Amino acid sequence: MNATLALQHLWNDAALPQDALACAQLSGGDPVFPSSFAIGVAAQSTIAAAALAASELGHVRGQPRQAVAVDALHAAAECTGWFAIDGTAPDLWDTFSGLYETSDGHVRVHANFAHHREGALRLLGLDPATATRDDAARAMKSWRAIDFESAAAERKLVATALRSFDAWDATPQGRAIAAQPLFTLTRIGDAPPLALPSLQQDQRPLAGLRVLDLTRILAGPVGGRALAAYGADVLLVNSPHLPNIDAIADTSRGKLSTHVDLRTRAGIEALWRLVEGAHVFTQGYRPGGLAALGFGPDDVAARRPGIVYVSLTAYGTQGPWAARRGFDSLVQTAMGFNHAEGEAAGDAKPRALPMQILDEATGYLMAFGAAAALWHQQREGGSWHVQVSLAQTGHWLRGLGRVPGGLAVARPDIAPFVDTVDSGFGRLSAVRHSARLARTPAGWPRPSMPPGSHAASWP
Repeated sequence: MNATLALQHLWNDAALPQDALACAQLSGGDPVFPSSFAIGVAAQSTIAAAALAASELGHVRGQPRQAVAVDALHAAAECTGWFAIDGTAPDLWDTFSGLYETSDGHVRVHANFAHHREGALRLLGLDPATATRDDAARAMKSWRAIDFESAAAERKLVATALRSFDAWDATPQGRAIAAQPLFTLTRIGDAPPLALPSLQQDQRPLAGLRVLDLTRILAGPVGGRALAAYGADVLLVNSPHLPNIDAIADTSRGKLSTHVDLRTRAGIEALWRLVEGAHVFTQGYRPGGLAALGFGPDDVAARRPGIVYVSLTAYGTQGPWAARRGFDSLVQTAMGFNHAEGEAAGDAKPRALPMQILDEATGYLMAFGAAAALWHQQREGGSWHVQVSLAQTGHWLRGLGRVPGGLAVARPDIAPFVDTVDSGFGRLSAVRHSARLARTPAGWPRPSMPPGSHAASWP
């Protein structure tokens, strides 16, 4: 499937106007990075969908339609998530993260957060204060892959067994994911169309819209960053007691950033005040986490009728893994991508995809879903719930087909797509946005700032 057809399918699934598709200008195609999967199609079509939906919302607000151009190589380069601070690109992986041999296969462990790393080492019978990677590798060889995966899940850790596509398809979770659509847009309450701020012809299409971004790990922050690129006021809401990944320097471009402690009454009241002025609420906390605090989709829609609530999960809302934590690297491993990429390379050694494309594409699907739901809200009223997951995106990526000879291409130079600007983290070098809006160029006038740099209030 090429990117034009993939975009058409996304657009149709969101029930958006067919006339707008004529504004999409897609160039290039796979292979763009060394992979047997259509990662260029995945990047290009989801970014184009997000930008085109934002522009169509601008059209509903009175702007003429405009051309939206996305090049496959630029889109894929953006989805690498590459960035550097003061000329240094950080190492994004913990020493203990990665693939381990077991007695009967392989397990991938995600150890970037201290509590996940320490929990995994204790499960292996090791002391986190003294253990080495070699110690962990030796200890893992005494485990069966599925046994370690299950034991880790019981302890709310993050590790998955390596599977083939056939093995994944045979699992209850594989069948549950296959039965779900890529994303859902659901009306969850009655409300009149929200009165949106007036929009000038030279303003970006989401100017004046307010987005609460309660996400931390890559997919959600990428979605919020895209909405900011199209003009929305995006307020990143972090907890002062939860860790972040280094990529926050890149994904916070264009956003305001505040701290709100939902363990306190003052923090809960502050978030409700923000909700009352928001148009979009995005969250990627563990399933049920925010609902337990009273901020589930129905709660938020009751307090702010007409809002669009976007939920991100790892493994969808159905099946025995619905409540499991997960990250892109683990979902790739569990669903069969690493196994299939190794087979395509001819050496049967498991290989990760050349970028965290499940995170990146899911992030742009979040932005697309938010803009599409806002379009429906303006036309039909109601409050709306958008749901996406990394595993559903993975199932969709698999359905895009394979790229013969894709692993033989060289990794391209992304330097032509990189801009360097000042930020609250230092001089930030990162890939500029790949969607080019003809009349109102996308971009991030607000610099990336550390968590808690701004007040918990709307500008």
